[in-house]
Amino acid sequence: MIEHYIPSLSTYSSDVDQLVWLVTILVGFWFVAAEVMFFWLIWRFRARAGVAAQYVTGKEKRLKRWINVPHTLILVCDVLIIVAAIRVWYKVKQTLPPADETVRVISQQWTWTFQQPGPDGRLDTPDDIFSADTLHVPVNRTVHFQLESKDVLHSFFVPVFRLKQDAVPGRVITGWFRATRTGVHDIRCSQICGVAHGIMSAEIEIQSQEQHAAWMRSHAGTPIGAFHAGAGGAAPAPAGTTTADAPRAALAAAAAAADTRN
Repeated sequence: MIEHYIPSLSTYSSDVDQLVWLVTILVGFWFVAAEVMFFWLIWRFRARAGVAAQYVTGKEKRLKRWINVPHTLILVCDVLIIVAAIRVWYKVKQTLPPADETVRVISQQWTWTFQQPGPDGRLDTPDDIFSADTLHVPVNRTVHFQLESKDVLHSFFVPVFRLKQDAVPGRVITGWFRATRTGVHDIRCSQICGVAHGIMSAEIEIQSQEQHAAWMRSHAGTPIGAFHAGAGGAAPAPAGTTTADAPRAALAAAAAAADTRN
C-alpha cells in the first residue's frame, strides 16, 4: 500500500516498507487490544447500586496473569521488531556493495549540488560533471554517494529509495543505492536547516544505462562556472585555478553562486 503513494525504486526500499508494515501491524494490534480492554473494564466494573467496591492490591495471582501474559507477548513482539530493524539497517548501512559509479553530494543552505564522474569513471578529474539541483544516475547500477555539508546539518532524503542520510559539516559520509526503474523523482532535505528549509529540494533523474552514458559523454568536462547554468548564472573560475584544483574550485564557485541566489 505504501508503494501506491510513493513508488519503491531501490533494491532495499521494499525491505524498509515491510519493516514499516511489521511495526504498524504489531503496534496497532496491541493498541487496539489495550483500548478494548480499557473500555471493557470501565463498563464491567462501573459503579452499581448494592455492589461493594473491591480493594485490589495488584499482587493477586488471578489478576497478575492479565498483566504478565500480555507483557510477555509484547516483549516477544519487541524482539521481532528489533531483529527485523537490525536486518534492514545492516543491509542498508553496514554493507557497501562495489560501486559502479561514485558521486559527490554537497548540501548547503539551501541548495543541493552534485559532482559526478565523466567518461573516465573517476571523481576529481578534468572531465567531471557538475550540476545543481538534478542528480543523474543509471538504473540497475550501484551508486556510491559521498555526502558533505558546507554549513549546517542537512539530510539527504530520496523518498522513492526510502533513503535518508544526515549530512554533517566536517564529515564525508558514504552511502549507496541501486535504482530499479527509470524516472524523475524528488530529493528533499529532511533536517530543518534554516528559514528556507522548505524549498531545499532537487530531483534525481534515473536514466537507462545507454541514456546515462550518452549524458556523460555530452556533459563531460562541464566548464567551471557552468555549474548553475540552468539557474541562468555562470560563475567565473577562480584566478590561478589549476587542472588538479578544478573540481574543488568548481564546487567553491557553485557555492558562491548559490549564496548569491539565496
